[in-house]
Amino acid sequence: MKKVLIIEDDINLRKYIKDFLIGYDYNAQFVTDFDKVEEMAVEASLDLILLDINLPKFDGFYFLKTIRKKVSTPIIIISARSAEQEQIRGMDLGADDYITKPFGIELLIAKINAVLRRTNSNKSKTIKVKDITLICESMQLQVNDKIIELSRNEYKLLKIFMTNYNKVVSREELLEELWDDNVFVDDNTLTVNITRLKKRLNEIGVKASIITKRGVGYVFQ
Repeated sequence: MKKVLIIEDDINLRKYIKDFLIGYDYNAQFVTDFDKVEEMAVEASLDLILLDINLPKFDGFYFLKTIRKKVSTPIIIISARSAEQEQIRGMDLGADDYITKPFGIELLIAKINAVLRRTNSNKSKTIKVKDITLICESMQLQVNDKIIELSRNEYKLLKIFMTNYNKVVSREELLEELWDDNVFVDDNTLTVNITRLKKRLNEIGVKASIITKRGVGYVFQ
């Protein structure tokens, strides 16, 4: 039974979501003490987290950043903030999906199922290119005896690059890989993420590996 944590301060909504998830055979619980959000999100063996943005104490973006630094548990944001920039911010900080309120419970269930399918398909896999190994379950990169933690976007980009080693990957493909929905397409944000990934690779000794093909995309060599 998949375990889901609901981080939502609306008492009626979180109970409504919990009851439906239990009906769909999920083990659902919610946070009541917002001083213990990080503790519950990190210490519990969770399969997925539903995270609101407008919360007491700190907002959901703060918790998203702190949780993502410690665990790779899939996170779906549920928020009344519908602006595109808010959605981009959430995905860029490591959320797996974003759903705006009000929403139908069937849509939420469908998104939960889709995120869990993607997550399960990535578990217990590694992708290896020469001396570089991408550890999918833990979102880590190993180069010889060095191991570094990757952010979710760094991991997603590197995964598609390594899977398509020595092949051109278009910017459109990379945007789809980052956000799974063209509504979140932002060319500048992609450029920033590519630059960050190049820097991380350079720090661990993988230099000049992502080559820009102007007007086409990138090649990982």
